[in-house]
Amino acid sequence: MFCTALAHGQAAPAAAEHGGISLQAAADNHATRWGLNWESPTLWTTRSPDGDGRWELQAELGGAWWLAHSGRTPAHDWQLSAIPLLRYWPGAGSRLFYEGGIGATLFDHTRFAGKDLSTAFQFGDHLGVGYQLDRHQRISLRLSHYSNADIKRPNPGLSTLQLTYTWLP
Repeated sequence: MFCTALAHGQAAPAAAEHGGISLQAAADNHATRWGLNWESPTLWTTRSPDGDGRWELQAELGGAWWLAHSGRTPAHDWQLSAIPLLRYWPGAGSRLFYEGGIGATLFDHTRFAGKDLSTAFQFGDHLGVGYQLDRHQRISLRLSHYSNADIKRPNPGLSTLQLTYTWLP
């Protein structure tokens, strides 16, 4: 009942007309990641076939700083990313949303936190769930994985759980 009230609180937020800025904090067993992103205005939107939900496409461009745990070396890394995000709002009054995206990322080192990433170019895969707090604020939780898709071996990848806060002007 609480989840239903949360998901169907007030009217669904309108598509993001001006985009937004987001801050991310992420962690895994080997590292912590801090990110700053720009989210584009909605590039495309459509109603779901049943007419109740809404799909949106936005671009997320960002930078992040990684810090390795427990003396692993190299101890830090920078990352740039360009991720198209598809977001689904399930109901007419829903503030709850689901999101996913796959895009390009670039690390400044091919070795980080004791791992050999092989290539600076990596793909970023993201699946998440979030909630629109009000017209100007949104939070989400994402599972993210960065890997080179076996372009070159080894390909251990990096996986994180990310908490994102987005400000929508």
